[in-house]
This record gives sequence, structure tokens and C-alpha cells, in this order.
Amino acid sequence: MNIPMLDLKAEYALLKDEIEPAVCAALAACQYIGGPNVKAFEAEAAAYAGVKHGISCASGTDALLIALRAIGLGPGDEVITTPFTFVATASTVVMCGATPVFVDIDPRTFNLDLEQVAKAITPKTKAIVPVHIFGQPVHLAPLKALCEKHGLKLIEDAAQSFGADYAGRKSGAYGDIGCTSFYPSKNLSAFGDGGLIITDSDALAAELRVLASHGSRVRYHHHVLGYNSRLDEIQAVILRAKLKRLDGFNARRREIAATYSRLLAEVVETPFEDGHGRHVYHQYTILSDRRDAIQKALTEAGIACAVYYPVPLHQQEMFAATHGSVKLPVTERTAQRCLSLPISPMLQDAQVERVCEVIRDAAK
Repeated sequence: MNIPMLDLKAEYALLKDEIEPAVCAALAACQYIGGPNVKAFEAEAAAYAGVKHGISCASGTDALLIALRAIGLGPGDEVITTPFTFVATASTVVMCGATPVFVDIDPRTFNLDLEQVAKAITPKTKAIVPVHIFGQPVHLAPLKALCEKHGLKLIEDAAQSFGADYAGRKSGAYGDIGCTSFYPSKNLSAFGDGGLIITDSDALAAELRVLASHGSRVRYHHHVLGYNSRLDEIQAVILRAKLKRLDGFNARRREIAATYSRLLAEVVETPFEDGHGRHVYHQYTILSDRRDAIQKALTEAGIACAVYYPVPLHQQEMFAATHGSVKLPVTERTAQRCLSLPISPMLQDAQVERVCEVIRDAAK
């Protein structure tokens, strides 16, 4: 039984009768850039998140970069964030000429250690960028209090958590700005790249839109250095169809996660939910000292799995000159022991049970 990490073929089969006619209609309308589906999706996504503004862009990376530019991040500034995430969370800080400051993670949630964040604030700190890793919301209230105390901006990296809930709000809607990605593996995914920035601030929304469109407030008049970062009409069609199913897909991810946890709790460390928000399991990630043996057994059985992330950001070559002496023991130990399992909402119960069977045998 071959089991993929994410079954996009099954998802497409489920959605094709709705998506294909809508895509053909968009093609026939010939409004490929800034068309009606892009505008509709921005409004629908903002309404779903419970915010005033949704600004679409070309990718999750662009969402972060544009958000950081919008708050005026530049040389001499520092941004506190996690080392246990995809590189874009930190590389976009560097693109602005600023410095990422990595703090260690909580050993159970894999999210930022809030006590370490408080200790890392300096007069140079401009913003805090928490990542809701693997779909579990960071406990944001203490971070927001820190930001208000020190005059910082709170930018949520919600690339892995769109649809998660925290304190009565959707992931990305609690801070000053929220950023998400529609990469094909995400909980809400396009058939290619795409991103979204959300905010309740009229002033920030206006600046975000300018930065995403060549720095232009009036056509052919360019006021600041901006980017060509747009979501195309075809991807908007697909995202509108998928947005309607997001809550159902996320509920299925939670069902699968519950089954994994029930069947694996005695042989590996299963994910910990801290109760501050609703986890949507972009990844289901276990910890084990026998990680490599489990990974080998799964691979040999035709079951996909992956290590997110094998090299923490502070140990990446690109940060060697600036962060080479940094030691973050919890992050480093987690990277040596973590393994993510198949968690597609298309996954069948028998497939979940097969994954668990192989892991139980390998973990002995």
C-alpha cells in the first residue's frame, strides 16, 4: 500500500467538477490579472478571517516581505522569530536589510518559547514574527502584550495555520498583520504559488497594496520601491472553491491526528496541543530517538514521510557569519528527533492504521 504525504490527485478528483468549469469561464473572460475572481477571493478570505482587508500576492514569501516592508523594517532593525521554520520567515528579514534574532522553541509545541522572546528584546527590535508551526497557533496574548509594551509590531506567519482558531479569531487575524501561503501542500492551497496578507489597519492595507504593485498608488506613478507580486485569476478561482471546504478539510485533519495519537502514544511522542488555540495539523509531527529507523521502515513500506526541519535556521550556511555561535538546544534536539507523517484530508482510515502499524513495529 503506497501512501503519499499529500494526495493532491484525490483532492483534484473531488473538486474537478466545480473547478474546471470555473477555470474555463475565467479563461474565456480574458481578465487574467486583477480580475473579478481575485477581488472576490480577497473579500471572501478577509471575511473568513474576520478582518477588514485581504491583499493577495504571488507567494507566502512575498507576503512576509511586503508585510515587513510595510512596517518600515530596514537596516539596523532586529526581528525576533523562530529558528524552527521554513527559511522564508528569516530570509525576508534579511532582504529588508534587518537582522533576524532567533530564540529557542517550546519542546512540546515547537512554537516560540515566550520567556526567551521577552529576554531577546533590545532597543533595535522592530517586530516579533511568530510562526504557527505545523498548524498550532502560538499563544499570542503574551506576545501582543510585549509588543504593546515595547512599541513593536506583531506579524503572524500563518503559512501553516490558515483556518486555525485563537482567542475567537482566525490564525493571522490577531496581530498587526497576518501572512499566509497557498503553496500546493498548504491547508488552503492553490494549483501553484500564491499568498495573502490580512490586516484590520486601513493605513497598513493601503501601504501593502502599494508595495505589492510596483510601489504605485497611481498607475505609472511609482512612489516607493515595490514588487510585482500578484495572485493570478486562475489561482483565485481555485482558491475560492477550496475556501468553502477549508473547515471540513481541517476537521478531517484533526480526525486523522486523533487516530494517530491514539494508536501511537505508547511508542513515540505525539503532538501536544496546549489548549490556547485549535490546531489544524498542517503537519502531524512525532518525536522519537528512533526517528531514522522509523523513517527507513516507512519508506521501505511505500509510505511517505518527511523531516521538517532537518537543519534549524541558525545552523544554515546562509546565516553562518551572523549566527554561527548561536546555541539553541531545544531546537537542535527537536531537529534530530522529528518526523512528519501523511496528513492529507483525503487520507483513508485504513491508510492511517497502516502507517501506525509500520511505526509500532519500527519503534520497538
